[in-house]
Amino acid sequence: MIKIGVVGATGYTGEELVEVLLRNPEVEITSLSALVEKETEFSDLYPRFGKKISLVCGNLDVEAVSASSDMVFLALPHTVSMKVAPELLKKGKKVIDLSADYRLPAEVYKKWYNTEHTDTGNLKNAVYGLPELNRKKIRGAAFVANPGCYPTGVILGLLPVIKMATEAGHPIIIDAKSGATGAGRKASIPLSFGEIDENFKCYKVNEHQHMPEMEHVLSGACGMDVRLNFIPHLLPVKRGILSTIYVQHKGLPGSDEIRKLYADYFKDEPFVRLSPEGHMPQLQDVAGTNFCDIGIKVSRDVLIIVSAIDNLLKGASGQAMQNMNIMSGLDERAGLL
Repeated sequence: MIKIGVVGATGYTGEELVEVLLRNPEVEITSLSALVEKETEFSDLYPRFGKKISLVCGNLDVEAVSASSDMVFLALPHTVSMKVAPELLKKGKKVIDLSADYRLPAEVYKKWYNTEHTDTGNLKNAVYGLPELNRKKIRGAAFVANPGCYPTGVILGLLPVIKMATEAGHPIIIDAKSGATGAGRKASIPLSFGEIDENFKCYKVNEHQHMPEMEHVLSGACGMDVRLNFIPHLLPVKRGILSTIYVQHKGLPGSDEIRKLYADYFKDEPFVRLSPEGHMPQLQDVAGTNFCDIGIKVSRDVLIIVSAIDNLLKGASGQAMQNMNIMSGLDERAGLL
């Protein structure tokens, strides 16, 4: 039985982590912590966990978390994880970080998060936790940087064709739409019900902090310099990300060959599903699951790729547990199907 600590348990991803971990028969949650006014039973904070778990959630005590846990999930805000992760790693704990603190090179991180990275030693050792790309490295890792939600859907959608598209010099346009939980649980006027309900908007056009993560990972995957145009949008729904990706088709294989390329690339992946020809994925296909559904179509000289994920599961907590399963030598589907 693997003993698990969750730091940042009161956020959307922390709460979702507790939910998926409780479904995994190979783990025991032994520690829950967050920034709270006073120690409180987790089921009092979230009554849906009544009779599911009996643990007090208090402020972080690294010594206590280390003493009770084999592996620790950090569901903390960006720039906070790099203050906590090194303490846990020093104590020999395996760590999965769900923030952006260990996904990018230090100089890129500083540019996009306006903060100097204070743990560059561990940054070099963090494995990027996209199983479909780095499964072998994850298997032997003690420290995993869980991918961002937008990057998960976009990278998976592009991996089979990114090298040929980049070699052809084609611009890549990503029109992505996320539910409100993607911004985290926080008080913010732009995220209030009155601003989101019956509204739809784009934001941070080609300025979103997830864009360099996508470019960095895809560049490493194909061995070339990848540049993307990324336009995120906020949907008036709670969860889910639908990404529509446009790539000029000129110089690429035919429609049947591209479909076979995707089918072959993902044939052994338990959490990637290729949609049938003529069907494009939608949010309700993946809501509440750890799947990434991908649809492809060649039309009017454009390759159109649509990927759909649940931003709190495959885009965060579900993928984090998938990584935990791989790191621990378990069936990576444990607790997720």
